[in-house]
Amino acid sequence: MGMKNLVFLVLAMFLSGSMVTISAATGLTMSSQQVKKTTPTEVYYFHMTRRCATCQTVEKVTEEAVNELFPEAVKRGDVTFKSVNIEEKENKDLIKRLKVQGQTLLIVNGKEQVNITDKGFMYAVNEPDKLKAEVKSNIEKFVK
Repeated sequence: MGMKNLVFLVLAMFLSGSMVTISAATGLTMSSQQVKKTTPTEVYYFHMTRRCATCQTVEKVTEEAVNELFPEAVKRGDVTFKSVNIEEKENKDLIKRLKVQGQTLLIVNGKEQVNITDKGFMYAVNEPDKLKAEVKSNIEKFVK
């Protein structure tokens, strides 16, 4: 074994020993059982007080999709569905925070938002399975 190899080996042993010592001293080691808490994924349907049949169907199909496709995540609170009347005063802060302007179907995870309003109104009545697939694929971006 050459001198360079010996120096490298000693240096490698020293560094790995230092890493173990640092990890043990600071408690920064991660076990495979530690799981990071994920940000909940919130599905919001914002609507007015007066509602047409299509608007009601968008809400119904979306809520069904959330509950049928993600039952365990819903139980854990990792995925939620909320119907929000934009004309009610108590919802103003949420509406302002999410920058909602009118009827909106929104999937939110932390600072990320996916607006699927157009697909909601396009598919809810005549092709509800397409809306459910849209809800599913967008929630799956956030829920592992």
